[in-house]
Amino acid sequence: MQGGFETRPYQGRAGGGRGGAIKYLGIDVGTGGTRAVLIGEDGRMIGSGASEHIPFASPRPGWAEQDPEDWWKASKLAVAQALRDAGVGGSEVGCVGFSGQMHGAVLLDGDGEIVRPALIWCDQRTGAQARRLAESIGTDRIIRLTCNPPLTNFTLTKWLWVRESEPALWERVRHLLLPKDYVRFRLTGELCTDVADASGTLMLDVAARRWSAEMLRAAEIDPELLPALHESSEICGRVSAEGAHATGLDQGTAVVAGAGDQAAGAVGMGVVRPGTVSVTIGTSGVAFAATDRPDLDPQGRMHTFCHAVPGRWHIMGVTQAAGLSLRWFRDRFGAGPEGNGDPYERLTAEANTAPAGAGGIFWLPYLMGERTPHCDPAARAALVGLDASHTRAHILRAMLEGVAFSLKDSFTIFDEIHVPVRRIRLGGGGARSPLWRRIQADVYGQAVELLETEEGAAFGAAILAGVAAGNWSSVEQACEQAVHVSERIEPDPETAARMASNYLIYRRLYPALREAFDPAGATGS
Repeated sequence: MQGGFETRPYQGRAGGGRGGAIKYLGIDVGTGGTRAVLIGEDGRMIGSGASEHIPFASPRPGWAEQDPEDWWKASKLAVAQALRDAGVGGSEVGCVGFSGQMHGAVLLDGDGEIVRPALIWCDQRTGAQARRLAESIGTDRIIRLTCNPPLTNFTLTKWLWVRESEPALWERVRHLLLPKDYVRFRLTGELCTDVADASGTLMLDVAARRWSAEMLRAAEIDPELLPALHESSEICGRVSAEGAHATGLDQGTAVVAGAGDQAAGAVGMGVVRPGTVSVTIGTSGVAFAATDRPDLDPQGRMHTFCHAVPGRWHIMGVTQAAGLSLRWFRDRFGAGPEGNGDPYERLTAEANTAPAGAGGIFWLPYLMGERTPHCDPAARAALVGLDASHTRAHILRAMLEGVAFSLKDSFTIFDEIHVPVRRIRLGGGGARSPLWRRIQADVYGQAVELLETEEGAAFGAAILAGVAAGNWSSVEQACEQAVHVSERIEPDPETAARMASNYLIYRRLYPALREAFDPAGATGS
């Protein structure tokens, strides 16, 4: 016992049936909100619920913070709504899976209380810490130890920032967690994480799927602060009496480790074997490829992480402000004339009135710096090519195309390092917009697939729960039975040729503007 609560990893197994058909619950703790889904033994979704989070705070440019307590409140509401939607009670849920936004820095004291708001994935304040890691340990050595270079987004740099900038608060810290793991802690009382989510901390030996003792020593992080590690479909706890009272689930319900949102989302999209790639546009955008080994981009432009599938890894590229680009436009300039319907549908309908190529406008979606391929927290968004004839519609279309161009950068790197791309599956908000998915097919120059169930990470978390409970023998078998393609969108040859030409122009813009983004070289200040 530490600070009055249990910290040992749970060693049990999933229980048997509770009477009637068993359901599996997946909970995804995102940036904008938490979503919960219930699936049956056949993998079909039978209920869902969602609750928005308070928008993240940005006290200074490049900073992004959220209160973990808000995640827990949203999770309770989402789970209760999913149970009501499915018309089932907590006793019918056989196992719970988790997913969540990656890289967030949650700090708890010895009593399990939150020390300060969490620095979340898109926070860019840690440039100095990332540089010092590169200088003191060496970028090549860090890549050798963790399969990834030191970037501002990774959790370690955030913990180091708190240690250096807020030493009085750091003195209180006894436990370090990732976002979804805080919600599971509130549900079960257990302090644990999974190898997929831990891959984004810069403290995991990704190739060996364990905490890197050498990296921890070099960064002077006490291993006792870190949660226990599990594979994604391993059970790591059970719903506590307090968790049951808060959510309506039964006390003792098994809970699995789950995965970071990208790995869980890939499971939900059936991206569990090499050759199938997913592109997910949420707040951020991610191009994700499963691999049989920990493949590396020698230049460190992409992330190499453990997959949620045991014995498998993935490589992914990240666009920081993908869906965030459209949300930023909506929040600053409105969704157009007042009317019924989803504001994003109204924005994309407006964008659809502009021609492919957006009349020569290009959008660089660097509202929160950028990861792939530039690894530059000082990068800033830009609209290039405006003239007096352009309208809101042209700008909106340029934003949709610019996000797709940014994600195409990842496909360019896949090709360079010989990662196969035979099928592309779309997820997130970019999959729900007919225009945005057509733009993606044209920009990638390849057919894209839509899935029958597009619930992404929450669905994947529920599948992992079903695997843990023995409903399926493996994650691969679960995906074969539960994930189904509903539609293929082929690129238009003429438009695809135009997009290929425009992509070459897009690629020249960041190098031309880089010095203007950060003329003094003061990234992270």
